[in-house]
Amino acid sequence: MLDRGYYDGFGGAYLPEILIATFDELEKVFQEAKGDPGFWQEYETLMSTYSCRPTPITFCENLTRHFGGGRIFIKREDLNHTGAHKANNVMGQGLLVKRMNKTRVIAETGAGQHGVATATMAAKFGFDCTIYMGEVDVERQRPNVFWMERLGAKVIPVREGTRILKDAINEAFRDWVTNMDTTHYVLGTACGPHPFPEMVTYFQSIIGKESREQLLETLGQLPSRVYACVGGGSNAMGIFSGFLNDSSVELVGVEAGGRGLDSGAHASRLCSEDASVGVAQGYKTYFLQNQDGQMKETHSIAAGLDYVGVSPILSHLKKSGRVRFEAATDDEVIDAMSLTIRKEGLIPALESAHAFVQAFKEAPKTSQKDIILINQSGRGDKDIFTIADAFADPAWQQFIIEKARKIITEKAKTYNA
Repeated sequence: MLDRGYYDGFGGAYLPEILIATFDELEKVFQEAKGDPGFWQEYETLMSTYSCRPTPITFCENLTRHFGGGRIFIKREDLNHTGAHKANNVMGQGLLVKRMNKTRVIAETGAGQHGVATATMAAKFGFDCTIYMGEVDVERQRPNVFWMERLGAKVIPVREGTRILKDAINEAFRDWVTNMDTTHYVLGTACGPHPFPEMVTYFQSIIGKESREQLLETLGQLPSRVYACVGGGSNAMGIFSGFLNDSSVELVGVEAGGRGLDSGAHASRLCSEDASVGVAQGYKTYFLQNQDGQMKETHSIAAGLDYVGVSPILSHLKKSGRVRFEAATDDEVIDAMSLTIRKEGLIPALESAHAFVQAFKEAPKTSQKDIILINQSGRGDKDIFTIADAFADPAWQQFIIEKARKIITEKAKTYNA
């Protein structure tokens, strides 16, 4: 399947000549680390002492009773340090940066979770850090921007193109081209040129390994279905990795259906007719593009899923039929999040809630003997502004108005003084 980063024709490394040596260095260091018996142990020790691993699996008794089908379990990646699965990949790449003796890291971010994780890793290891973030995402994920800056990172709003994740990735690559000797690009998802899809999957596979061991140890049974949201694909590849060789386990990836697949305002690459195979940002996969190869605008209520491409490994798994892909609309996501909050006291990120949507649709049709596993890839406190707007909470709206009025008044007093 794998031939220098190709997965049944998807993937590859379509690079400008100036970056080839840098990618060769990265692949060499990564393969050496994989071959070092002590590296994974070092990685697991770091994650257990710094990022709350292994994360637990939670039985959702109330949701199980509500739907009346299989037992619903949630893999709690929201309990990672920084609040999402992103720490798994970032801390692993941080160990590689130390091996390469580089002093600066850069990253793209959409929802901000990868940006916060990268800034956290940089603070811990003592690296300089720059984060590129689309201007639209800066506005809707302001709390994460605040924390990135407090952690010492420089956050650069990207005002080109559609001003979302795709454009942040472009800017990060431009930075890397001019700072290769000192800088490593901590790509946040299982996309991009080889070896990034393999490397990110390798570090995120800790999710699937733990999940498989936990279910067998506590229940003596594998899940019937595993659900994960799909943006670029890192959390999905992470949890799917633990079950790829188990033919009895159905794997379901859930993309951003936005305002509906017929509306054109979505970010669904693998279950819509708006996507086709192309090459962009250094790799070959399904992209939302027109007949001329120009990238289309995307939309999702979840900034982390608002991306034009998808992991080449997931494209391969779609082609092979190993993973089934579905889409969840913005409205369905809000409904699933609300139900989860009320029934279980859990607050999934908007990204994660896409997986909940499909699991909830299918749960009533499953047997009570079945185990349903959902990857809660992140927690929803980062989404408070978006969620509050979606719920149209009048008390929240009044709070924002009063807070803004108070700040303006205080600033005016200071200015006049």
